[in-house]
Amino acid sequence: MTEIAADAGRGDLVTRLAGARTRLTDPRLRIVVVGQLKQGKSQFVNALLNLEVCSVGDDETTAVPTVISHAPEPTAHLVVGSGDQDRIAVALSDITAITPATPLAQGRDVARLEIAAPGPLLADGLVVVDTPGVGGHGHPYAAATLGMVAAADAVLFLSDASQEFTAPEMGFLEQVTELCPTVACLLTKVDLYPHWRAIADADRNHLSAKGIDIPLLPVSSALRVHALRLQDEQLNAEAGFVDLYRYLRDKVVPTAQRASRSTVSTDLRVVSEHLALTVGSELAALRDPETARRAVDGLQQAKVRAEAMRRQSAQWQQTLADGIGDLAADIDHDLRDRLRAITREAERAIDDGDPGADWEQFGEWLAEQTAGVVGDNFVWAHERSVWLAQRVAEHFAEAGTDTLPDVEAADLDGIFDAVAELATLDAGKTGITQKMLVGMRGSYGGVLMFGLISTMMGMALINPVSVGAGVLLGSKAYRDDKQARVLERRGKAKAAVRAFTDDVSFQVGKESRDRLRVIQRVLRDHFTSVAEQTSRSISESLSAAQSAAALADSERTSRTAIAEKKLGEIAALRRAADQLEAGEVSN
Repeated sequence: MTEIAADAGRGDLVTRLAGARTRLTDPRLRIVVVGQLKQGKSQFVNALLNLEVCSVGDDETTAVPTVISHAPEPTAHLVVGSGDQDRIAVALSDITAITPATPLAQGRDVARLEIAAPGPLLADGLVVVDTPGVGGHGHPYAAATLGMVAAADAVLFLSDASQEFTAPEMGFLEQVTELCPTVACLLTKVDLYPHWRAIADADRNHLSAKGIDIPLLPVSSALRVHALRLQDEQLNAEAGFVDLYRYLRDKVVPTAQRASRSTVSTDLRVVSEHLALTVGSELAALRDPETARRAVDGLQQAKVRAEAMRRQSAQWQQTLADGIGDLAADIDHDLRDRLRAITREAERAIDDGDPGADWEQFGEWLAEQTAGVVGDNFVWAHERSVWLAQRVAEHFAEAGTDTLPDVEAADLDGIFDAVAELATLDAGKTGITQKMLVGMRGSYGGVLMFGLISTMMGMALINPVSVGAGVLLGSKAYRDDKQARVLERRGKAKAAVRAFTDDVSFQVGKESRDRLRVIQRVLRDHFTSVAEQTSRSISESLSAAQSAAALADSERTSRTAIAEKKLGEIAALRRAADQLEAGEVSN
């Protein structure tokens, strides 16, 4: 079929067939490992692959996304830059020490760390992505992780067995399941907590209450390491990795294969339709000149429609432009509305107490709430982007070209940079000396005033009455000063919250607009290509029909045989595309 497309001078269709062949023969599965901080993600990845590729420790270890794939010899590269990305070689001994501030990046943004290593699972096509813990230092927001989730074949959400799901975990898990249909929750560190079964039951109840239908698999990375060292299959089963393999084999692989078959089937069907239009028009003209004249008339009308579709004023262009404009406004309004709700809630919490006493805990709560807001806004924007792509594709479906591009959020990994941290606040603690000075300033006037009055009554300046008055006024002055300090801290705290949410709104809003521009360019380029392919196919079909009608009778027989053979091969390609989508043809 590639030869037919090449003979017709259709390099665009040759490229599309090559891409379809690559997708069909490429067995790689992209597995993204996500979760909150300190849930054992890196240790799990090492145990799963039987490789020491991720840093493990009590503190935050994975600071940048780490992509592990197969290669005969182990190598590591740091990918830096946001636009034109560069790959920097990293020594294998240094891969566990890579952070966003690594000197290797030379001040540029660190996108990810790519590690290639030999291994049986990796050789089978598994690509594992270890992500930084959501809420960790330098990664307070989950949007970058969600961007990788959207393009994953499967997501493994890790939560340890020390406690049941927290509210932030449930919120993040809901976002993940909205973006990727194939998600499993792994209950880690079951070897450390004897009560893990009760935790697992509680987690299943939380999932059921939220209507999230995903498997929950208990695993132990430590037992897995021992099982691999001892070559003990029973211990490996107790570690939970046998059940995990079964899930990958029975759920993840078939789902990815169906998606790949569907995409390849669409490409093959589109290519066959383009080629059949040209060859079929030529064959009809060769068989019957009268039919050729009618075909030419129909093709000329179709050419006019195709040219109209390709022009800038075409309806799909207007739908795309209006859709992007509306989407940008809606996303910005949604983000601002959510952040305003957080600001109001934060200000009510500040008014209910002294913010200086628990400012650190308040900052953690604010970061969690903001992370949820940014994640929800990201998920909603992604869903609306897919909906917009479908709206634009409807114009082409009406024209007989049923195609839809992949809106890949993964192309935007790291687009949400960390915003400035919440400003520090005075804890409000005063020392003994300061308390005494405040009390003495307040008591001085009381002692002096009541002392002078008492001297008129023949008493000394310093007497029990003046001292008592000084004590009362000094206590009042201390309380007033304390209340004034609390009010001042509340004002500063509210200002810090507003500055923080404004910074989030500014940064995330800007990156959202950048992301929408990328999506607009992707959709524009894709559908422009579709329109040009359609117009080109119709033009070449028209030319082929006209040329065939002008052929001499002596040439018609041989040319008809060639066209019939080509059309038979094209029909076989269409049948293969239908069988592939039905699952009758294996990858």
